[in-house]
Amino acid sequence: MRKEKRNTSEFLFSMIYDNINIGSGNMKINYQLKLDEILSSLPKDRKPSLFLHSCCGPCSSYVLEYLKEYFEITVFYYNPNITEEVEYQHRVEEQQRLIHLVYPDVHFLEGMYSSQTFLEMSRGLENEPEGGIRCTRCFYLRMNETAKMAKELGFDYFTTTLSISPYKDSEKLNQIGEKLEQQYGVFYLYADFKKRNGYKRSIELSKQYHLYRQDYCGCEFSKKRCEI
Repeated sequence: MRKEKRNTSEFLFSMIYDNINIGSGNMKINYQLKLDEILSSLPKDRKPSLFLHSCCGPCSSYVLEYLKEYFEITVFYYNPNITEEVEYQHRVEEQQRLIHLVYPDVHFLEGMYSSQTFLEMSRGLENEPEGGIRCTRCFYLRMNETAKMAKELGFDYFTTTLSISPYKDSEKLNQIGEKLEQQYGVFYLYADFKKRNGYKRSIELSKQYHLYRQDYCGCEFSKKRCEI
């Protein structure tokens, strides 16, 4: 496990977040169609590189099955929202097991881990409902680190598996991705992986490979909600 060394008193997440102005527009965008357009335009003579943020093994199972024929993929496991270290370690090991078992050509990189980073970001938002501003900030926290690392490591594209969940707002995720593309100069792969039975397929793959499927996102707030 790579633990993040950070002075959380200097963590300026809220200011960064407020400056990106994430909001809902009047016109809904079909992000599955946007993904189709991108995939159809990719070069035929080589596979571009994709830095794929993964929230967990089960959610990545379908995404990897879907995208492996189009990209050279590196899975980036960066999830400081998982506030219990034992739970974090269990999930990262399941992610690695899936890759080794099913997708041996996929590379893996574990990000720095510090649950304090997430807790600092959540300060003052402890009573926010699931799916509210705390969750949106969590999306940004993880996707920003993904985009930054994709830039540093020279990847062609970056994206996240988060949109496969029916509980995650794909519009917010893609709006964040678009802003980060502009900020870092790395192409964002628009997606709504729950479409075309993606979520259903991830459940099938999880059963097939006996993957550990958690019933909460990982943070202490979602865990408390599940325990009610």
